[in-house]
Amino acid sequence: MAEREKKKRLVIEEKNKEILLLEDYAGVEEEENLKPQKEVNGFLVRPGFYEINGASALPNGVNFTVTSHSAYSCELLLFRRKEQEPYAVIPFPPEYRVGKVYSMFVFGLNIEEFEYAYRLDGPNEPQKGLIFDKSKYILDPYAKAVTGQREWGVKLSGGEFYKARVVHNNFTWGNCEKPNIPLNDSIIYEMHVRGFTKSSTSAVKHPGTFDGIREKIPYLKELGINVVELMPIFEFDEMRNAREVDGTKLLDYWGYNPVCFFAPNTSYASEIEYNREGRELKELIKELHENGIEVILDVVFNHTAEGNEHGPFFSFKGIDNNIYYMLTPDGYYYNFSGCGNTLNCNHPLVRDLILNCLRYWTMNYQVDGFRFDLASILGRSEDGAPMNRPPLLERLAYDPILAGVDLIAEAWDAGGLYQVGSFPSWNRWAEWNGKYRDDIRSFLKGDAGFARAAANRITGSTDLYPPDKRGDNVSVNFLTCHDGFTLYDLYSYNEKHNEKNGWNNTDGADDNRSWNCGAEGDTDNTQVMRLRFQMIKNACAVLMLSRGTPMFLAGDEFGNTQFGNNNAYCQDNEISWLDWSFLKKNRELFEFFKFMIKFRKEHKIVRKDTKECTLGFPKVSFHSVKPWEGAYDHETRMIGIMYAGRQNGVDDVIYLGINAYWEHLEVTLPKPENAYFWRPLVDTSRGEDALIGKEEILDKGIYVMGPRSVAVFTLGHVGREV
Repeated sequence: MAEREKKKRLVIEEKNKEILLLEDYAGVEEEENLKPQKEVNGFLVRPGFYEINGASALPNGVNFTVTSHSAYSCELLLFRRKEQEPYAVIPFPPEYRVGKVYSMFVFGLNIEEFEYAYRLDGPNEPQKGLIFDKSKYILDPYAKAVTGQREWGVKLSGGEFYKARVVHNNFTWGNCEKPNIPLNDSIIYEMHVRGFTKSSTSAVKHPGTFDGIREKIPYLKELGINVVELMPIFEFDEMRNAREVDGTKLLDYWGYNPVCFFAPNTSYASEIEYNREGRELKELIKELHENGIEVILDVVFNHTAEGNEHGPFFSFKGIDNNIYYMLTPDGYYYNFSGCGNTLNCNHPLVRDLILNCLRYWTMNYQVDGFRFDLASILGRSEDGAPMNRPPLLERLAYDPILAGVDLIAEAWDAGGLYQVGSFPSWNRWAEWNGKYRDDIRSFLKGDAGFARAAANRITGSTDLYPPDKRGDNVSVNFLTCHDGFTLYDLYSYNEKHNEKNGWNNTDGADDNRSWNCGAEGDTDNTQVMRLRFQMIKNACAVLMLSRGTPMFLAGDEFGNTQFGNNNAYCQDNEISWLDWSFLKKNRELFEFFKFMIKFRKEHKIVRKDTKECTLGFPKVSFHSVKPWEGAYDHETRMIGIMYAGRQNGVDDVIYLGINAYWEHLEVTLPKPENAYFWRPLVDTSRGEDALIGKEEILDKGIYVMGPRSVAVFTLGHVGREV
């Protein structure tokens, strides 16, 4: 009896140590379940735990589970670290297959002493999408760590292939709580993990890593953002399509080519983390949370790095090619992703994989949200047709584990399906608002015909997202992101300059709605540079005073440039790396961003409706050079947006004036009651003095706005500080 109790205690201690989230594991406490039932090739084994996907370290051994609908058989291969030939081959006994699931518990394995892969045999009928090849070593789709990718920019040699490691899951989160910031209170800062600190100008100890970001947390707090969105951190192959152009090595730098959905990119860690992969990322997330900053992951479920029929063969192709990928009737790959293949997201097995993946990152990494790359693919059927109620999107919307995280869709794909404003949402999904980007860019540079659209975008895009149907947490507003110009380049180049990508400048978007302010690229013209800084401040002020969730690209706050490259996906160099010397050089931009972020946080009426103010002003109203003139025509280039409400029992009124015209305009603001007056706080036409302060008071509510400028006003009250 004492021995039995001792075994129970050991099991409980091990479960606590490893934080095993295994409901079906309770039976392991029983003594008879700990006994081997068979010996296979020198290893003691027993039937595994079929509902536990992947490889899991349990007391006395490791559980391996893999699912294949069409395979005849499956073998487990064990390797010594860094070796290419297995030291053990353990076939799954036929009786260890239940339905389509192979599961086996192998006794006596120390997870730090081996790496593993699978080998599956099955039909090879390419016209039916079945391409089993027993000579291939197959990576576990549920692997928590992938070998062979640790050293950035080093290609697997001819005899190497992906293998997996079993990972300790004993990270201690302590009492750290998630910030739980509502989307409309969020300010999202999109960054590339490597590019954020890889430049020597970042002055961090561990450039280009998760730890490099940790070293910059004080900077992020000073800036004021409260959400970081990390470009893909799933294990990916940066050497896919690696090439050399004019002596420069080009890689698949961005990371939108996933190798494994459950494994963090090991090259983003500052140190080797054998069997503890993900620890540095967890430390980063924990410290960000402790500083009130959430973490959103940019996730890629629309395709994988296996590509089309000419691509590599290392995972899904060798498990169930015809299930995991969308295939044409003759067995070729549909390519709605633009990357060679398309994941068959609404097949039940693929839905389960994606759901399990998102749950894993939510539970084990405490992630606060996900941005879904080319999310419209997630709503396509097996033949690629858009679905009315995509099962995957609905399942994610209602999943109880994911209920507390943000789900943000890039609501289009490379196959032409554009769903901004119509993405299937169940009042749960938010969207990257591509129409906000396009309409605001056009209006700010002075194009005719965009005043009404710009006013709609600034006030929440209610034409796209009716509040009664979609709520007020839908629109993620942005003018820049990784894909396209930086904010500095948006006002420094009329045309893209992607020659260094090696495609004769044919890649990247042509519809940029940019303006070089009078000179293409670098210039010593002080008037041009002053105007560029003014346009950047215009964009920042409008973004921060728009309803919805603002998002901007890391480095925009200090004028980082990509030298006109609007598709820097392959540039692992100074083109993509943030140049932190601009922070000192362009300090006025940083201070402006910091002020506008703080201003947005301090005024709830910018973010959403509050109680009505007592002055009779509507909660949102539209104006032009004259108050209450909101019937904009094709030539209108000046719009005024006024927000009004109450905050902490006090009336709060803000007026945003945008003069996209190339001449001065005299603007009259709405007349308040006698005890109130308008006070300008921001005027981008004043150059380095754009942040005015609280000293000035408008005479008769009239203000002369400079050409191509933005001004922000608040309502003051005689005898009361505001």
